[in-house]
Amino acid sequence: MKTAALCGMVAVVVMMVLSSEARTAKAAICSPIEMNACIPAISASTPPSGTCCRKVREQRPCLCGYLKDPNLRQYINSPNARKTASSCGVHFPNC
Repeated sequence: MKTAALCGMVAVVVMMVLSSEARTAKAAICSPIEMNACIPAISASTPPSGTCCRKVREQRPCLCGYLKDPNLRQYINSPNARKTASSCGVHFPNC
Protein backbone atom coordinates (compact mmCIF):
# COMPACT_ATOMS: atom_id res chain seq x y z
CA MET A 1 0.00 0.00 0.00
CA LYS A 2 2.84 2.38 0.85
CA THR A 3 4.46 1.68 -2.51
CA ALA A 4 1.27 2.56 -4.38
CA ALA A 5 0.92 5.82 -2.45
CA LEU A 6 4.57 6.68 -3.09
CA CYS A 7 4.19 5.94 -6.81
CA GLY A 8 1.12 8.15 -6.91
CA MET A 9 2.97 11.01 -5.22
CA VAL A 10 5.92 10.65 -7.59
CA ALA A 11 3.55 10.70 -10.57
CA VAL A 12 1.93 13.92 -9.31
CA VAL A 13 5.32 15.59 -8.79
CA VAL A 14 6.49 14.55 -12.27
CA MET A 15 3.29 15.93 -13.82
CA MET A 16 3.74 19.21 -11.95
CA VAL A 17 7.34 19.56 -13.15
CA LEU A 18 6.43 18.77 -16.75
CA SER A 19 3.51 21.19 -16.59
CA SER A 20 5.70 24.03 -15.30
CA GLU A 21 8.32 23.33 -17.97
CA ALA A 22 5.66 23.53 -20.68
CA ARG A 23 4.50 26.91 -19.36
CA THR A 24 8.08 28.15 -19.14
CA ALA A 25 8.76 27.15 -22.73
CA LYS A 26 5.93 29.43 -23.86
CA ALA A 27 7.20 32.41 -21.85
CA ALA A 28 8.59 35.30 -23.86
CA ILE A 29 12.31 35.44 -24.31
CA CYS A 30 13.04 39.15 -24.27
CA SER A 31 15.12 39.89 -27.32
CA PRO A 32 14.70 43.21 -29.12
CA ILE A 33 16.05 41.55 -32.27
CA GLU A 34 12.75 39.66 -32.40
CA MET A 35 11.13 42.98 -33.28
CA ASN A 36 13.11 43.37 -36.56
CA ALA A 37 10.03 42.40 -38.54
CA CYS A 38 8.47 45.66 -37.31
CA ILE A 39 11.20 48.00 -38.56
CA PRO A 40 9.27 49.00 -41.72
CA ALA A 41 6.13 49.74 -39.69
CA ILE A 42 8.01 51.70 -37.04
CA SER A 43 10.40 53.61 -39.29
CA ALA A 44 8.21 54.24 -42.35
CA SER A 45 4.73 54.07 -40.84
CA THR A 46 3.69 51.23 -43.14
CA PRO A 47 1.03 48.78 -41.94
CA PRO A 48 2.59 46.04 -39.78
CA SER A 49 3.01 42.61 -41.31
CA GLY A 50 1.53 39.48 -39.79
CA THR A 51 5.00 38.49 -38.62
CA CYS A 52 5.45 41.88 -36.98
CA CYS A 53 2.14 41.57 -35.13
CA ARG A 54 3.01 38.07 -33.96
CA LYS A 55 6.34 39.33 -32.62
CA VAL A 56 4.69 42.32 -30.90
CA ARG A 57 2.28 39.94 -29.15
CA GLU A 58 5.14 37.62 -28.15
CA GLN A 59 7.31 40.47 -26.91
CA ARG A 60 4.56 42.41 -25.08
CA PRO A 61 5.72 41.18 -21.65
CA CYS A 62 9.14 42.65 -22.49
CA LEU A 63 8.02 46.15 -23.53
CA CYS A 64 8.47 47.73 -20.07
CA GLY A 65 12.02 46.41 -19.94
CA TYR A 66 12.69 47.81 -23.39
CA LEU A 67 11.28 51.18 -22.33
CA LYS A 68 13.70 51.26 -19.39
CA ASP A 69 16.68 50.58 -21.66
CA PRO A 70 18.14 53.93 -22.80
CA ASN A 71 19.31 52.35 -26.07
CA LEU A 72 15.82 51.11 -26.97
CA ARG A 73 13.52 53.67 -25.35
CA GLN A 74 13.43 56.08 -28.31
CA TYR A 75 12.31 53.32 -30.69
CA ILE A 76 9.84 51.56 -28.42
CA ASN A 77 8.29 54.80 -27.17
CA SER A 78 7.95 56.38 -30.64
CA PRO A 79 4.50 57.25 -31.98
CA ASN A 80 4.92 54.75 -34.83
CA ALA A 81 5.81 51.95 -32.41
CA ARG A 82 2.67 52.70 -30.39
CA LYS A 83 0.64 52.85 -33.61
CA THR A 84 2.12 49.51 -34.70
CA ALA A 85 1.22 47.89 -31.38
CA SER A 86 -2.29 49.29 -31.60
CA SER A 87 -2.69 48.06 -35.18
CA CYS A 88 -1.68 44.62 -33.96
CA GLY A 89 -4.29 44.72 -31.19
CA VAL A 90 -1.69 45.01 -28.43
CA HIS A 91 -2.33 47.50 -25.65
CA PHE A 92 0.80 49.43 -24.85
CA PRO A 93 1.72 48.93 -21.18
CA ASN A 94 1.87 51.68 -18.58
CA CYS A 95 5.22 51.07 -16.95
